Amino acid sequence: MEQAKLNALKQTAANVRLGVLEAVHSASSGHPGGSLSITDILTYLYFEEMNIDPKDPQKADRDRLVLSKGHTAPALYSVLAQRGYFDPAELKTLRQLDSFLQGHPDMKHTPGIDMTTGSLGLGISAACGMALAAKIDNKDYRTYAIVGDGESQEGQVWEAAMFAAHYKLDNLVMVIDWNGLQIDGRITDVMNPTPHDKKLEAFGWNVISIDGHDFEQIAAAFEAAKACKGKPTAIIATTIKGKGVSFMEDQASWHGSAPNAEQYAQAVAEIKAAMAD
Repeated sequence: MEQAKLNALKQTAANVRLGVLEAVHSASSGHPGGSLSITDILTYLYFEEMNIDPKDPQKADRDRLVLSKGHTAPALYSVLAQRGYFDPAELKTLRQLDSFLQGHPDMKHTPGIDMTTGSLGLGISAACGMALAAKIDNKDYRTYAIVGDGESQEGQVWEAAMFAAHYKLDNLVMVIDWNGLQIDGRITDVMNPTPHDKKLEAFGWNVISIDGHDFEQIAAAFEAAKACKGKPTAIIATTIKGKGVSFMEDQASWHGSAPNAEQYAQAVAEIKAAMAD
């Protein structure tokens, strides 16, 4: 990847993280930890990978994105705002009455949202349906789904995995955000769903494991997914919950907690300092 492009992606991702913090702090509610862990993946998808048009959010041949771990909506909203779907100033209205930015994605009211999500496990199933529809209609659009590692404890995720492999949905990419934490603590302590790679391979998936914060690896993984024919691809992205904010990183307590004024100021300062480096 060219250095200029890499630098631009890093800068955009930092701005997205600032948007996440602003939204959650303004709402005094939300899920910053998992939002910050998927920021780099979403940034790459919306600024490099996906065929989309902010001026025409519903264009028929657009690629689809389903945030199956819907509680991390602040990250998706911030990316959409940065990409031009709506004014970034709207991020301050998160979870407020009359705002179109609800606590979970809402396809009926928010520009750029392809599927309403929130109940864990449902998003990947909907993504399978979108990918199958493209096959049936002989369309070229691709579908991407972001699934949480804790979410993979849901049986419905594995039903979807079986479905996708059976119908050879090579136009579907499932990204598992492996930050290792859920609301109650370590994933492997609460209900261990590992090893994802061997299980998904047994289900018939093409599996790629990456550092979910390394744009070079992210780019290579999505290119490999496009090159794979006859089976769906799962990208297992190892990430850090709360990435970019020292006191949030790898802390389960920041799964669903909003920073107070002092914490918000510190978090913003850390991200801006990293941007200047």
